[in-house]
Amino acid sequence: MRLGVVSILLTLGASACSAGGETPAQAAGARGAPAVPVATAKVEQKSMPLALTVIGTAEASSNVAVHAQITGSLTSVNFMEGDDVTKGQVLFTLDRRPLEGALAQAQATLARDTAQSVQAKSTAARFQDLQSRGIATKEQADVSRTTAAALDATLESDRAAVENAKVQLQYATITAPLSGRTGALIVHEGNLVRANDATALVVINQVAPIYVSFGIPEGKLPELKRYMAQGTVRVEAAAPGETAPSSGRITFIDNAVDSTTGQIRIKASFQNLDHRLWPGQFANVVVTLSTEPNAIVVPTAAVQNGQQGNYVFVVKPDMTVDLRTVAVQRQVAEATVVQSGLKPDEIVVTDGQLRLVPGARVSIKSGPSANGSKGQP
Repeated sequence: MRLGVVSILLTLGASACSAGGETPAQAAGARGAPAVPVATAKVEQKSMPLALTVIGTAEASSNVAVHAQITGSLTSVNFMEGDDVTKGQVLFTLDRRPLEGALAQAQATLARDTAQSVQAKSTAARFQDLQSRGIATKEQADVSRTTAAALDATLESDRAAVENAKVQLQYATITAPLSGRTGALIVHEGNLVRANDATALVVINQVAPIYVSFGIPEGKLPELKRYMAQGTVRVEAAAPGETAPSSGRITFIDNAVDSTTGQIRIKASFQNLDHRLWPGQFANVVVTLSTEPNAIVVPTAAVQNGQQGNYVFVVKPDMTVDLRTVAVQRQVAEATVVQSGLKPDEIVVTDGQLRLVPGARVSIKSGPSANGSKGQP
């Protein structure tokens, strides 16, 4: 009979603990186990960008290899390699003396043929007069007119030769075809350069503005085009180590998807007046499609992954934790946008989750607590 009474009392005690929502083991742990030190953060509701983060490559907006158009000796180089040059600036000078001589010869030939043409026209006019009076024959008048016409054609050829000599003389001075940054100097002063040689004298890259080329998955293209039509797309690019990104705009979408990678190539243009981006350099590109105004945001460190999916530990006012299943929408840098499962101003655990179980007591070592007090820094 005594044993029966003891069994009934133990059964009643166990039922009372279960009615409180905890198992006997959890209740004993909550009362006797030491508090687990954790770091916490507050669930925020704020505007969050909807963005694509990719790796791109900076490209010069224009690239020119400077060649000599005539053969001659290089007499001067008027810049230092690596200099910024402006369009029309004199870069190289070739020996002008042979070209000046050719121009003078062409001009002299033109002057001689001009005098002969004047004489031929005068002779043709005299023979025309003599023919009209019956003194000269028709054949003599025709010959004189033909000679005058031939000299007119010769004059046209001479004028073309003079213009060509002037152009060749202009080629002796090589100017920058665009504004940009010069590369390494290939040919130095005193060398003989040849017309249209395969080796360029110098290469000029236009770095302001500059392009950044990158690829996005083909599945994101309809979304990108939709937001571009709305005018909400922003592009930012930063070279590795740069903290302040450069802002630009999309100027090119390729006309086909690369079948080998499943991506489509896109270019964005940046003013790059500060030269933060450099041709050939990798860049971190963020394409912001739009902004979600009232997103529920938690630190990414708070979100854990288990057999049932993503979850977080929520700190309750009595300094115990509750395991809460959440639906993650997307991750932006070190923040995660939660679609459901959390409310603004709730407190979640960001560090120390490995020692936690539902109902465990915690102490806040850093971050806010559920009752509004601050943890230790």
